[in-house]
Amino acid sequence: MSILFLEYPPCSTCQKAKRWLDEHHVSYTSRHIKENNPTAEELTEWYKKSGLPLKKFFNTSGLIYKSMGLKDKLPTMNEEEQIALLATDGMLVKRPLVIGDSFVLTGFKEKDWQEKLG
Repeated sequence: MSILFLEYPPCSTCQKAKRWLDEHHVSYTSRHIKENNPTAEELTEWYKKSGLPLKKFFNTSGLIYKSMGLKDKLPTMNEEEQIALLATDGMLVKRPLVIGDSFVLTGFKEKDWQEKLG
């Protein structure tokens, strides 16, 4: 199984998630989400694979999300516009993001990770 782990290294949740992966001997390829932002094509593929609402891909507690007033703007945007917006800045994307062959995990919820990766 190949795993892509998108992280922002200074983020404490990402650090905790990375520790979890290491402790559970899950091999992964790490990618810095700010330096190597996901493309609209990648985000579209991951969103479709995840089965999650698109809102789950937004870092709703992030400074950029708040400063742009996205809580009020997202409901008026269509899917394509939201994905294009996500692709503009890795700091808008919920992290960590784990992409597997048949699943996508947003954020770090140990129970979900154990189910998919444990």
